[in-house]
Amino acid sequence: MSKTDNGTPGTGTAGTRISGPGRTGTRGTGTAGAEGSARRRPRWNATDLGLIAVFAALVAVSAVVPAIPVGALGVPITVQTLAVMLTGLALGPGRAFAAVGLYVLLGLAGLPIFSGGRGGLGVLAGPSAGYIVAFPLAAAAVGWLAAVVLRRTTGKVRAVALFAAAMAGSIVFVHTLGILGLVVNARMELSKAFLADLVFYPGDVIKNLLAVSIALALHKAFPDLLVRRARPAGGPSGRA
Repeated sequence: MSKTDNGTPGTGTAGTRISGPGRTGTRGTGTAGAEGSARRRPRWNATDLGLIAVFAALVAVSAVVPAIPVGALGVPITVQTLAVMLTGLALGPGRAFAAVGLYVLLGLAGLPIFSGGRGGLGVLAGPSAGYIVAFPLAAAAVGWLAAVVLRRTTGKVRAVALFAAAMAGSIVFVHTLGILGLVVNARMELSKAFLADLVFYPGDVIKNLLAVSIALALHKAFPDLLVRRARPAGGPSGRA
């Protein structure tokens, strides 16, 4: 009897502490808070910042590769668009925009990292201004499309879709703004600027194919590079 009397209050007290509304609310809040803090993380960590710097340098180095002059147009064929598209395909919209935007800002600040060793704000008055301004926008657009493709496709469909994304970014941003730059800075008629820009399309097809091939290899080697897997709390494998 005494054991029962002693045990009952103990059980009741334990039960009250565990199942009471106040304690339950506190414990539930604490668990939710812990899970929330575990899921919340800085938008960009040290790895992201490192990738932004590396790809900005990659775009800069691509400008060192000798360009192919295109008559009197003043806009040479370079491998920079390959580096820009690869940045978008590899990093996604935010980090790609930051990486290519950093490259453009450093070039406009005076570093000789544009094609032909040019740099400074004077580049914005040249015929290639539209192409340069378009680089960060194209990288962001391709990055956004790449993230969608990588989440929803596999196999050959993924490769084709990534190539389509790269070409869409090239046409909508690089070529469109490039043509506008020729019209404004080179004083060309719109129809002539459009025809002059067509010379860049064959090279873009080849460069985008290379960019997709490299990006697929990167994503195969580093599956979390762009599309990060959710990590459930307490999961045995840490993957969704």
